[in-house]
Amino acid sequence: MSRGLCPRVNSSCGSAWILSALVLAVNVIGADAYSCHEVRTAFQLRQVGPPNRVPETPGRDVDLLVCKHQGPSCCTRKMEESYQLAVKRETLHNIQSYSYELEHLISGHSDAFQDMFQYLLSFSQGHMSSLLEGTYSSVSHQALPHVNQLFSSLSLYLRGANVSVEASIHHFFNDLFPLVYTRLINPGLESSMTMGSEMDDCLRMIRQDVNPFGPHPAVMAQELTGALGAGRQLGLALEEGLEVMNATEHVGMSKECVKGLVKMVYCSHCRGLTLIKPCVGYCLNVMRGCLASVSELDQPWRRYTSLLEQLTHAMAGHHSLELALLGVRGHVTEALLYAQLHGPLITATVDKVCGLSTREPTSMQPTSPEVTTSTVTSSSLPPSAAPSQPLPEQWLGQLAHLRREFLMYLQRYKSFFAALPEMLCEGENVVDDSTCWSGDDVVESYTGRVVGNGLHAQRQNPEVKVRSPNPTLAEVKERLELFNQETQERFPKLGQMEAWDELGSGEIEEGSTTDCDDEDGCQASGDGQDQTSHTDVSSEGKSIGRQPGSDSPHENPSKPPSVKVIGGSPSASWARPWSLALLFAALCLQWTLF
Repeated sequence: MSRGLCPRVNSSCGSAWILSALVLAVNVIGADAYSCHEVRTAFQLRQVGPPNRVPETPGRDVDLLVCKHQGPSCCTRKMEESYQLAVKRETLHNIQSYSYELEHLISGHSDAFQDMFQYLLSFSQGHMSSLLEGTYSSVSHQALPHVNQLFSSLSLYLRGANVSVEASIHHFFNDLFPLVYTRLINPGLESSMTMGSEMDDCLRMIRQDVNPFGPHPAVMAQELTGALGAGRQLGLALEEGLEVMNATEHVGMSKECVKGLVKMVYCSHCRGLTLIKPCVGYCLNVMRGCLASVSELDQPWRRYTSLLEQLTHAMAGHHSLELALLGVRGHVTEALLYAQLHGPLITATVDKVCGLSTREPTSMQPTSPEVTTSTVTSSSLPPSAAPSQPLPEQWLGQLAHLRREFLMYLQRYKSFFAALPEMLCEGENVVDDSTCWSGDDVVESYTGRVVGNGLHAQRQNPEVKVRSPNPTLAEVKERLELFNQETQERFPKLGQMEAWDELGSGEIEEGSTTDCDDEDGCQASGDGQDQTSHTDVSSEGKSIGRQPGSDSPHENPSKPPSVKVIGGSPSASWARPWSLALLFAALCLQWTLF
């Protein structure tokens, strides 16, 4: 019967049968193409929300706010809400993944620099204590608490506390003067005095007027203020950088930004296109719109990284921080010698000002300078400080090498905030060739105008409307600019520091064992030359030079004259070359572990 009705395939009946079959096949294929199964799978795998929010089949006339389009859709209003939360979470995670290395770099070196500062202080404090215990035992017991207080104040200063280095040093010498006067200048006087506390108070009050220690307290204060100032500012700068990064990582996103991100990342899913990637130009417009306020940090951040480099140069140049702290012992030694050598004149002045006329014990005589001018030898040093053998020259340049490494890594992040949108729009996140998502459809290439970075450029952004700057980031930008300005004002000659390569970084070439400069402490241990002459950057930006035992050019002529004592500075014979070498060795081991 059928053959009779349709004897040939090319008959009208056969044509109708074939057309019916094709329509059925198209309907089956269409139904499968618009299935929401893949959308549900992506919804679950990307942890957007519970999979039961995704419908089984596409729906029509869905009331959507962001992913609007004509035709069936696998999205619902509830899904759009989930997509908004997910895209914010994912974008912040991506930002944090790119900023993690920079934050880790700043945080790690902030901790390392503070550890170095504290080690230097501890080393110098032990250095100072050994002097008092080994050479000035009569004052050491009561002087050590004042030493501890001095270094505690210096530690707080380096950590950013509101402490004055100059005031701390003068307070130290004020407290030291009563001990020196009654036990070194006039030994035995304390036991003969009945008004000990009043005498001590008077001696403290008149110390700076009497000037029993000559120019040494002032020189020590000036030198430490300059050397520690750069270290302190470096620590504050690293903390400031961490605050900027923290604010950036937790930046809020505007509604317009979130809508743009949902449209870019998830609206294609509503059509069942879960594998399509955004076009590069389209992604740049969306990200630059979302990060417009972040990009405004670019210029102050570039200035900040430049200042960070210069502060590192100032702190590391000629090892001024290390030498200044190691020089505390030498300054105190010279100050004590000065007081002993001018004992009679100091005693006469104190007797007139404080009214402390007392009968001296018959056995008491002022100490002669020769008694305490012997040079400190290694036998009087604590075991950890006594030199034993020359250290390998490779070790001595490691500290400078690590500082250089910090600056090298820092160079990579000078344009971080300007490059962040590009970093978020690279790799597998986008497609820069044919067949990509434009926000509305699948296209061969994005035809919209690609705008630049910053708030001003977003006026022409076709994808994200930027109505106002982010208030949190605007505050961060203002604070960073203020920090840069204050740093420049405090160190006006900071940018005039010598280039790093000219400072003798101690970087050792492969196969070399002797490429270590004197700046890194590689000088011969037995050259007998004093290594204390160096240039510091003071908080006023002035260069400060110092030679132990040198006279102050502005010394009051009414005060006792400065007297040089040959061989009288214990630090000159061993402290600078050997202690610096030992210090670097210890720091190298610590930084290598870091």
